[in-house]
Amino acid sequence: MSLPKEFHEIAERVNNWGRWGDDDEIGTLNLITDEVVREAAATVRAGRRVPLALPLRQDGVQTGMIPGRVNPLHTMVQINQELFGPGTVATSDDAVTMGLQAATHWDALTHASHSGRIWNGRPADSITAHEGARFSGIETVRTLVSRGVLLDVARAKGVDRLPGDHAVTPEDLSEAEEFGGVRVGPGDIVLVRTGQVRAYLLGDRHAYAHPSPGLSVRTPEWFRARDTAAVANDTLTFEIFPPEIENLWLPVHALDLVEMGMLQGQNWNLEELSTACAEERRYAFLLSATPEPFVGGTGTPVAPVAVL
Repeated sequence: MSLPKEFHEIAERVNNWGRWGDDDEIGTLNLITDEVVREAAATVRAGRRVPLALPLRQDGVQTGMIPGRVNPLHTMVQINQELFGPGTVATSDDAVTMGLQAATHWDALTHASHSGRIWNGRPADSITAHEGARFSGIETVRTLVSRGVLLDVARAKGVDRLPGDHAVTPEDLSEAEEFGGVRVGPGDIVLVRTGQVRAYLLGDRHAYAHPSPGLSVRTPEWFRARDTAAVANDTLTFEIFPPEIENLWLPVHALDLVEMGMLQGQNWNLEELSTACAEERRYAFLLSATPEPFVGGTGTPVAPVAVL
C-alpha cells in the first residue's frame, strides 16, 4: 500500500534534504551551535541533576511486540577470577546481548526509510546486513549536548497520564509551552511527557506498549517551524499507537527521521524531571544525551541527564 497524498504533502513541507549539504549525516543536529550550547549552560542554576534513563534489565519494556528487539540478557563471564595466579587481585566481568533500542534510546536517522530512501535522499539499501548503516549511522552523532525543554503535556492538562488514544497535537505542544513559561527555539532538544511510562513503572509492560498516546502526524511541522534539533518522549512507539490515520503506520518516524533529519528518542523516564521542573518552576535546562557510538547502528542506548 502506497503512502497517502496527505503524508507526501507534509513531507514536502518539512523536508530538509540538502539544507546542510548533500553529504550531511546528522540533520537537525547542525542547529546545535556553540552559541546554543553556551546558552544551554547558562540555564544551570541549582545544579540539580535528574537521570532520564530506564534501567537496563531482563524484564524491561520489550514484550516481543517488535521482532528481535530483546531486553538485555546479562551474563557473567568471570566471577572473582584471579587472572594472574592465587592470591592476586581478582576481577569480575560481564557481557550483554540486547536490542540497541531495547530501553531508553535514540533512533538514528537510518532507523526509518520510505519509498526506498533514508535521510538526505540516500538509498535505503545503503543499510546492509554486515555493515549496518554505512551512511548516517548513530556513531556520526559525536556529541549531543544542548538546551533541553520539557513540554509536560500531561501536567499541562492536569492529568498524570494521557489516555491511550490521545494524539499529541501542535496545539498541545503550544499549550505545554505556555504552561511551562518557555518557548522552543533553534537547536533545542524537546522532551514531550505523556505520562505513559507510568504504566511500565507500575509493572504493566503490556499496558505501556499499547494502546499508547504519542505524537500526531501533524507535529513534525511544528518542530520544523521551531528548528528543533531532536525530540524524545516517554512512550515505546514515540507516535500514537495504533495510528491516528487507519493503516498509516509510523508516519511520524518517516517524517522526522527521513524527511527532516531529526533524531528521535523513546522510553525516556520523564517522571522525576516533571517533578523537578514543577518544583524549580522552570522547564528549560542543560541536557547531556550523547548516544553510545555503535558503528553502523540504527539506534543506540543512552543515559541522558538533565541539569537544572
